[in-house]
Amino acid sequence: MSLTPLQIPALLRKHGLRPEKSLGQNFLQDETALQKIAQAAEITPQDTVLEIGPGLGSLTRHLAIAAKNVIAIELDTNLMPVLEETLHPYPNTRIVQGDILNAPPASLVQAEDYLVVANVPYYITSAIFRHLLEASPRPRRIVLTVQKEVAQRICATPGDMSLLALSVQVYGNPKIIATLPAGAFYPAPKVDSAVLRVDVTPQPRIPTEGLGGFFRLAKAGFGQKRKTLRNSLSAGLRMDTASAARLLEQARIDPMRRAETLSMEEWARLTGMYQLLGGQAMR
Repeated sequence: MSLTPLQIPALLRKHGLRPEKSLGQNFLQDETALQKIAQAAEITPQDTVLEIGPGLGSLTRHLAIAAKNVIAIELDTNLMPVLEETLHPYPNTRIVQGDILNAPPASLVQAEDYLVVANVPYYITSAIFRHLLEASPRPRRIVLTVQKEVAQRICATPGDMSLLALSVQVYGNPKIIATLPAGAFYPAPKVDSAVLRVDVTPQPRIPTEGLGGFFRLAKAGFGQKRKTLRNSLSAGLRMDTASAARLLEQARIDPMRRAETLSMEEWARLTGMYQLLGGQAMR
């Protein structure tokens, strides 16, 4: 369905507002981009969608047309009157004023199965992913507009992995759907963006009881990225290098490799071995 684009500069002037840099406000104004985001989420008429940072409601309108319900949580109290005006024609939307990082998704969405679709401030991308993926219940799918470089990092493969990539990929399959030029936003940010879709798997790739150990290992492994895994695990887990080497060898991983080269399957083997040994001498 085609929508008349919001005239964002005029709407801001009407309400005596200006984009807040401190909140990372860059309002997406390109209708083609907005349609791509909504389509990427594959929303059905039965779906409930949680939107983070609806801003002026440009994306919210597209979500409301496709979904059964949309819950939009906005941090900036100044934007609430604009949202009420913009979304008045869409009775299936609910606006909540608050900080998503302080609100468990279950307190906002009264559904076991839901989607998250949003254009989020760049500076909280990692925190939002962690908040959503560690939630219960987790969303079925997440579609976020993020900094292009961050999206590429999240979709990395072994050889170029990072703690962020692992933290997302342990819960789901990320994919870049589209790239958006800076000019698609008002005001234009200094970098290009990407629409990132993460299909969340029913269960994490590491058994739930092993996730704590997995993240301890991953944080230690990437804590001193230039070092070999033997040395980075030794330092991060406060164990001697011989014990670190033995742990890696028992997981069939060369102790001289670096964290960014490991696949998710290798991290799973390492986590399993770490659990089997009970984390002894590894604290």
